[in-house]
Amino acid sequence: MGKRSVKENKNTYQLSREAAGLTREAAEGLMTFVSSDRIERIEGGKSVPHPDEVLAMERAYRDPTLPNYYCTHECPIGMKYVTEAELKELPQLTVELLSALNAMAEEKDRLIDISVDGRVNGFERKRFDVILEKLSVLDRSIRGMRIWIEHALSSGKLDDAD
Repeated sequence: MGKRSVKENKNTYQLSREAAGLTREAAEGLMTFVSSDRIERIEGGKSVPHPDEVLAMERAYRDPTLPNYYCTHECPIGMKYVTEAELKELPQLTVELLSALNAMAEEKDRLIDISVDGRVNGFERKRFDVILEKLSVLDRSIRGMRIWIEHALSSGKLDDAD
């Protein structure tokens, strides 16, 4: 049986493993190619996990938030292009998603007007930036819904399609 951590500033990976009720040794057994020593280095902030390790942790810990966290906090490409999302309750996610869709519906005609000539001129730039921000909100809502679905599937809250 592994020791219980008393460390105060635990990182996301350690919190996720502990929430799954796993020791480092038990996690190693579930991931096979990630040793308990490697897990300790990742959790201690001495090493950044590789993408395949994050995906293995996601499966072992049943935590679909880990890949999004990795992409938005540790991967240079993801930090530039991936929108951060979090696991929320389904009603809140649904309202946020519908609100974001409604906001984009209001911008649809403006986006068409701006893009019809293939350029964004100085006058159009402010409006275009507003549209880009609304697209980011929509992206965050979609990613949050995907995380909820993956979490619901892994925890049995959502039946897998036959």
